[in-house]
Amino acid sequence: MAKQSFSGSQAAQIAGITYRQLDYWARTNLIRPSLSDAKGSGSRRSYEYRDLLELKVIKQLLDAGIKLESVREVFNYLRSHVDTEIAAAHIVISGKAVVLCQGDQLVDVVRNGQGVLNVLPLANIKSDVDAMIVSLADRNAMATSQPSATASNVATQSVAL
Repeated sequence: MAKQSFSGSQAAQIAGITYRQLDYWARTNLIRPSLSDAKGSGSRRSYEYRDLLELKVIKQLLDAGIKLESVREVFNYLRSHVDTEIAAAHIVISGKAVVLCQGDQLVDVVRNGQGVLNVLPLANIKSDVDAMIVSLADRNAMATSQPSATASNVATQSVAL
């Protein structure tokens, strides 16, 4: 099955940029079209879907106040360190810093991976505590041979975090 192809003007329109920006980014190797590149006057660039995602990411970084020079650094880092689509990466922007969230690490991509911080995920704490309360209530009920409180009653009684 052939990949869907998008012309330069379509790619620019979809990404929300000007054709001039698209042309400049291609000529300066920020993002080259994956399907076919321009080969002189009259030839056309052909972009694939993944290229459109990357163009949109570049646009969002620029809209967030990141300078084009830093966007180039960010993209060089992302292309060499992100295993999935770049558009699927989680990026945090704070001032001039661009930080990539990779699993349980935060990596400063403008400084080529320096300043790695650890992230403590807290998303599952409430559900883990609720599950342990239900499990404890079930064990206590079996031990005393009295009817146990239902899981929903115990979960309702737990303190909201």
